[in-house]
Amino acid sequence: MRGDETRQPSMVVLMNIEDKIPANHPLRAIRAMADEVFAGMDDLFDSMYDDRGRKSIPPERLLGATLLMAFFSVRSERMFCEQLEYNFLFRWFLRMNSDEPVFDHSTFSANRKRLLEHDAATAFFKGVVAMARSKGLTSDDHFTVDGTLIEAWASMKSFKRKDAKDKQNPPDDPGNPSVDFRHEKRSNKTHESTTDPEARLAKKGKGKEAKLSFSAHVLMENRNGLIENMVVDVADGYAERDAALYMLAESLPGSRQITLGADKGYDTKDFVEACRAGNVTPHIARNVDRKGGSTLDERTTRHSGYEVSQKKRKLVEEVFGWMKTVGGLRKTRYRGTAKTGMICQMVGAAYNLLRMAKLCPMAV
Repeated sequence: MRGDETRQPSMVVLMNIEDKIPANHPLRAIRAMADEVFAGMDDLFDSMYDDRGRKSIPPERLLGATLLMAFFSVRSERMFCEQLEYNFLFRWFLRMNSDEPVFDHSTFSANRKRLLEHDAATAFFKGVVAMARSKGLTSDDHFTVDGTLIEAWASMKSFKRKDAKDKQNPPDDPGNPSVDFRHEKRSNKTHESTTDPEARLAKKGKGKEAKLSFSAHVLMENRNGLIENMVVDVADGYAERDAALYMLAESLPGSRQITLGADKGYDTKDFVEACRAGNVTPHIARNVDRKGGSTLDERTTRHSGYEVSQKKRKLVEEVFGWMKTVGGLRKTRYRGTAKTGMICQMVGAAYNLLRMAKLCPMAV
């Protein structure tokens, strides 16, 4: 029998959002782990706000919303708040009632400075890493480091000479001015973006186009491919190696011998010597085309562990692939290294939580 279409909507609906979420939904395990990390950040959250005045949006909810934007590839905060009006899965994850009003998208901008000043994103990321260690999901001895470029939120038209900023004529079209930079030699020494001065003109390799970018660097453990540390810096020729040494010193102080896999871009004398001084065995791909040859010889490469590190280091490309295609970091939505670094920390935490939910599924 054909069913009838009900055109009169129900005026009153009694519903428990909890019953609408499948028992085996991956967000259940992720929310449980995120709540545990948030519970350990209570003192930090209390220090961020004054005891007086109007109550603000809970910081847990703002950080949780950033995780959802990464999980579901929501491209803007305005669009997320729009979806929050009708998406019960989002409301359930943020512990919002079905009739609770949605906060405005400007709330993110208003609270971002506070979150940056107190390094809330970094604290959350470190809490997720500590949880992974406590569950025995990370390696204590074998790691990989690599870097990638994140395109800046700035047009190539904004890349102008530093000494000509105040001498420019009014644009013919303020919204999309005509700019002719053919036959003009442009470099980071002489030019700067008027939109984002911290962005640098960079390219990933030979034959690639140069774009205004930031550099993102990841220290990954080799057991399950979880992110151990993450840094965002200006894009220059030394950023990868400098960031690698910084992450090693911060996360893995030289109290024990560890191995570090990396591509041939890290095969330099200074970097290898710095690794060995820090009790790190450099399992770096040999750059035989380098002037003077590779800095590694068979004393390092003849061991079976070197070959294992070279295979495992490719897992870091999966990290970058997910962060760019799903997490929304192919091009940053923010200006400056601080804001871009904050969102990278949250997307990195989202990646770890997703991997941990698969490795340790929640019992139904």
